[in-house]
Amino acid sequence: MSGHSKWASIKRKKGANDERRGRMFAKLLRAVEVAAREGGPNIDGNMTLASAVEKARDNSVPWDNIERAIKRSSGEAGGARYEDVWYEGYGPGGVAFLVHALTDNRNRTGQEVRHTFTRVGGNLADPGSVAWQFDRRGLIELDKATSPDEDRLLEITLEAGADDLRDLGEQWEVVTGPDALKEVRTALEGAGVQVASAELTMLPQNDVPVGSERAASVLRLVEDLEDLDDVQAVYANFDIPEEILAHVGERV
Repeated sequence: MSGHSKWASIKRKKGANDERRGRMFAKLLRAVEVAAREGGPNIDGNMTLASAVEKARDNSVPWDNIERAIKRSSGEAGGARYEDVWYEGYGPGGVAFLVHALTDNRNRTGQEVRHTFTRVGGNLADPGSVAWQFDRRGLIELDKATSPDEDRLLEITLEAGADDLRDLGEQWEVVTGPDALKEVRTALEGAGVQVASAELTMLPQNDVPVGSERAASVLRLVEDLEDLDDVQAVYANFDIPEEILAHVGERV
């Protein structure tokens, strides 16, 4: 269980202010638009688009906005042309970072990402030097308060094709292969299980322990990267103990 997943769970509970929520909506819709352009507008036949739409819906993005984003992918509604870019780097304590951006200006985005790393003592790395440490997976989060017991969850998820069920304390985390994400989510919802979040993500193969002396810097780098307009997602392999994560997280 990566520290980044625990941090994401804490942030979901904290919620977001209106400004951050507005930026999040824009990023989710940009992901829908690019997925539709690259793989076609048919949600059933485009796994990446289906995941982007589900994530947008999970975050309360109105359906009309999602439909307009899909139309923009074919040029029906105009708009900028975004390209998919990945950046790799290292943060404080040797934590590996994988940054996914959708941009209409690669030079601008690259400069912003580089400056953000440098500001906290990190650095960008050569392409391929970090990405191999992460695997593309499906990730479903369930709140224990609204979920059945572990045996029942194992029965539902493994039968539907999930790879693992992990205990996060107050949540369950279901790990799937990329192609199995939708099927496992459908099985859970069909069994009456409430899904807190479900998305395609990049999970680290191994975690780097981070103590209290570097925790704030690592989390600040995550937050600052995620605040960049062109950055869609930030993945990192830090492992910060929960008590430190909760304490430091209040100040980040």
